[in-house]
Formats: sequence, structure tokens, C-alpha cells
Amino acid sequence: MSREPNPTPRASGTPLEVLAAFTRLGLTSFGGPVAHLGYFRAEFVERRRWLDDREYGDIVALCQFLPGPASSQVGFVLGLRRAGGLGALAAFVGFTLPSALLMVAVAFGAALFDGPVGEGVLSGLKLVAVAIVAQAVWGMARTLTPDRTRAAIGLAGLALALLVSGAFGQVGAIIVGALAGWLFLRPDAPAAPLAPARAPRVPRWLGLACLVAFAGLLLGGPLLAQAGGAAALFSVVYRAGALVFGGGHVILPLLQSGTVDAGWVSQPEFLAGYGAAQAVPGPLSTFAAYVGAVAHVPPGGALGLWGALIALVAIFLPGFLLVLGVLPIWDALRARPGAQAALAGANAAVVGVLAAALYDPVFTSGVTSAAGLVVAAAGFVALTRFAAPPWVVVLGGALLGVPVHLWG
Repeated sequence: MSREPNPTPRASGTPLEVLAAFTRLGLTSFGGPVAHLGYFRAEFVERRRWLDDREYGDIVALCQFLPGPASSQVGFVLGLRRAGGLGALAAFVGFTLPSALLMVAVAFGAALFDGPVGEGVLSGLKLVAVAIVAQAVWGMARTLTPDRTRAAIGLAGLALALLVSGAFGQVGAIIVGALAGWLFLRPDAPAAPLAPARAPRVPRWLGLACLVAFAGLLLGGPLLAQAGGAAALFSVVYRAGALVFGGGHVILPLLQSGTVDAGWVSQPEFLAGYGAAQAVPGPLSTFAAYVGAVAHVPPGGALGLWGALIALVAIFLPGFLLVLGVLPIWDALRARPGAQAALAGANAAVVGVLAAALYDPVFTSGVTSAAGLVVAAAGFVALTRFAAPPWVVVLGGALLGVPVHLWG
């Protein structure tokens, strides 16, 4: 008697629900990629309960391991798990569009956060990021490092991420954590998989097609560059998004070499846009939209809004193609006990990686005075003890940042 194949699991949410949730985050998530992971956890693990800490940690570990803007990749996967392909698109649009529009406005002459008051607001938002990331690290540590072995793995991840600079330390910490989990956590490996049964899965044929598309666009970049104009801009920005780990800060050198060194964007224009990008919510990688809007790409010159759209798609596309390509493999592996043990170790290491990022750059760049430390601590207490919504803490931090900056 033949067995019928299992029906494809259905998502439990709607694209509109995902769009609304991520749009709110896109308007209020200040502080960079590490802070975004804290916002995501507060919103989707604690408040909405779309998934638990173990599932969330698995997604973060996967996206930290892959090239591309990690926080946007995490949001993309969360939308996919919640409402399928349209949910992934909704998560991307909601989280990205607010900051992209602001960066295009900057490209066409709007000034953001100028003067001492504006600088104070930005200072307060950096202090909020300290509180948000600290809450995420604390909450994930309680769930993902509940015993001595996983606490030791988390500590090793912290040390590696701090002592080995750049993406090598972060990725190395996750690899070491996975290996340690595979060796020492097998008897206690969690039984729960990354995705609950209701979550839609990526078909293998689609995953393979995405990997082929990722490689084809990357390897075919030089041919696109020879065409000039929009094709050349797409090639340069796509390569920047495909070859880096982490967030927008890491993408900066490749974008600079591909546009400033080529004479498409002046150095003052580039630095002005990057400075404005620090002050807007949402993913820092939307800085690419600014670059695309101001770039003068031969032979046609400035591309304006069309260039902004091309660059925005190009910077995020490689990371999303990789995620879709790897997810079918990830789904197949995680069902094995050894893989689940490795994931438990990787999740513990993720706690250490986030703790390292809490120190540098979040704390070191945000807390520059005793008054600033008080504001950050007040935000942490408001989040953890009074269950204050993150947007309330963001607003309070922005207001308190002005006097702290002016008189601190």
C-alpha cells in the first residue's frame, strides 16, 4: 500500500500581519544590526510568541554564518516562517522601506539630525540600543545557556568574537560552538526543530535555483559592469552585499571602493550619506539606496530614483538568495540528533557573539558618560522589569539623549 506524501505545511499568519509588525519595527528600530536582533526577539519571541528562543537562536546562527546583512536576513526568514513567500517579502518591505525613503530624501537634499539637538537625539538612540541588546542577551542567555556546558560555550564565543576582529571572530565562534555542541551536548540535544510543523518550507528545487542565481549574478558581475549605467551599478552593489558578513558597517569598504574610487560618488557625498544612515531606523544597508541615487555612472550620468531602487535591490538580493538556497539543506540536517546538538552549541555561541557586540560597538559607542550609563540602565530596567514596549523606550531615550548630550 503506497503512502501519500505529507501535505505542505501552511503558514499560521498573513502577509498583512507581517507587514504591519515589521513596518512598526522599521520605524522604531534604531541602533544597527545587533540592536535589530534585540528588537526582533522582543517583538516576535516575547510579545507575539511567533517562535521560541531556541528557534530564534537557530535562525540567528544561520544568518550570522552566511554573507549578507544578518538582521535583514533574520527578518526575511521570520516573515517566511510566518506567512510564506509573501510574508518574507512583507517583512523586507516593512522593515526596509522607511529607512530607504529617508536615505533617498537625504540624497535629494533633506538634512537629518543636524545641530546639537539632533546630535543629542542620536546619542539617546545609541543609549537605547544598549538597553535593547542587553535585554536580548539576557533573555537568550537564560534559555540557550541553561547549564555549565552551554554557558562555557557562550563564554568561549564571547572571547573569540572580542579577540578576533571582524567576521572571522563571529563566524569562528559559531563554528567552534557547533563543534563543541556536537561533541559534548549529544545526550541533552533538544528535540524541538527550528521550524514548527506549521511553517512553510522552501522546496529543494527552489533552493538550488536560488544558489545558482546567486553564483551566476556574482560571477557574471564583470560582464554586467562592462555594460555601464544601471547594470554596472547593480554589479558593484550586488558584489558588496554578496561578499561580506554582518551588517551595513562591514559593507562600507566595498561600496566605497566600487563607487568612490571609480569616480561615481565623491568622498564628501559618500561620508555625508553614511553619517545620515547612522541616524535612521531600520537596516543600515539602505545606505546603498543613497549611493544609487547620487551616483553618476557612465555613460548616462546620474540615475536618481531608478539608481536608488537598483542599489536597494542589489544590496539585499544576494543575502536573501543564499538564505533561500541554504534553508532546504538546513531543514534536512536539523532533524538529526547530532545536528540538533551542534545547533544547541551554536545557539550558545550566538549568545556570546551578541554579548561581544553589546560591548563593542554598542556600549563603547553609545555610553560615553555616567549620565548616559544611567539612561541605558533605566531603559534596560524598563524593558525587563516593567515590560515597557520598545517604542516607548526608544522615545524616552531620544528625549533624554538631548540633555545628556548638551550637559553630559
